Amino acid sequence: MKSHETSKLKNPLTQYYHGDYKKQSQKAPGIEAEMQPIPDCGEKSYCGHEKLKGRKALVTGGDSGIGRAAAIAYAREGADVAINYLPAEQKDAEEVKKIIEAEGRKAVLIPGDLSDEKFTVKMVETAVKELGGLDIMALVAGKQTAVKNIEDLSSEQFRKTFEINVFSLFWATKAAIPHMPAGSSIITTSSIQGYYPGEMLLDYASTKAAIIAYSQALAKQVASKGIRVNVVAPGPVWTPLQIVGGQPSENIPTFGQETPLRRAGQPVELSAVYVLLASEESSYTTAEVYGVAGGIHIG
Repeated sequence: MKSHETSKLKNPLTQYYHGDYKKQSQKAPGIEAEMQPIPDCGEKSYCGHEKLKGRKALVTGGDSGIGRAAAIAYAREGADVAINYLPAEQKDAEEVKKIIEAEGRKAVLIPGDLSDEKFTVKMVETAVKELGGLDIMALVAGKQTAVKNIEDLSSEQFRKTFEINVFSLFWATKAAIPHMPAGSSIITTSSIQGYYPGEMLLDYASTKAAIIAYSQALAKQVASKGIRVNVVAPGPVWTPLQIVGGQPSENIPTFGQETPLRRAGQPVELSAVYVLLASEESSYTTAEVYGVAGGIHIG
C-alpha cells in the first residue's frame, strides 16, 4: 500500500470560497446564476462513482443551492432525476437539466409550489410516471425569511413557512411511499437552526426542529417496509436562500465566518452526504441526523 501523498490534501479553511461576500439581495425566490460569487454546486467539482446506477430520484429545490448539488451528484452517480422548483426559477432549472442529460441520465422538470397540497401530490405522481418508478426522494426545498421582531412576523409568513418546510414533507412522503420499493431512501433537510435557533428565525427554526421529529418518527414507521429515512442538517451554506431575505443584508459580507472553519459552506460540500444516505452504503442507517455545519456540532 502506498503512503498517502499529503501534498494532495486541501485545507478545509481555504478549500472553497472564504472571503467576504459582496452585499447583495434579490427578490424571492432568487436566481443562483446572478449571485456573486455563484455557489459551487458541483457542476465541475463533483465526480461520480456509479453509486446510484439505475436509481430514480426526486429532488425538491433541485434548481439551486443544496438541492441542485444533490441532483447533480445523483446524476453523476448514475440516477435519473426529477427536480421540483418554482416557475420563476426556470432558468436555473434548465441549467440543471442540461447537466443531468450530459451524464446520459433522464431529467424531468416539475415546476410548482410545494405549499399547494394538490400540486405536491401531483409532483410525486409525475416523477413516478416519468422516471418509471421512484426509490430516492430528497426533500430539500425550504422557505427562510429573517424577521427581527415577533410583532413584525405575520401569520401569513408563519403559515407559509410551515406549509413549504413541513406540510409538504407530509404530503410528498404520503404520496411517495406506496410507490417506493424496499431499499428506497427518503432524505429530508433540517438545519443547525433546529438545534440552535436564531432569534430572527422563529418560524424557520421551528420548522427545522419539526422536520427532525417528523423524519425520525416516519423512519420507525416505514422501517418494516425496507425504506430508510434520514435527515441532513446543514449549517450556513451559500445559497439563494440567504440573499432573498434569509439573512439581514448587513450580515451577508461575513456570512458563515462564525463557524470554527471560518467560512460558509458551498452546496457541493453536502453532495456526498445526500449520496451516502441514498445509497446502499448506508443500509444500516435510518432515523439519523447528519450535520454538515463547519464545526457547529448538533445535539
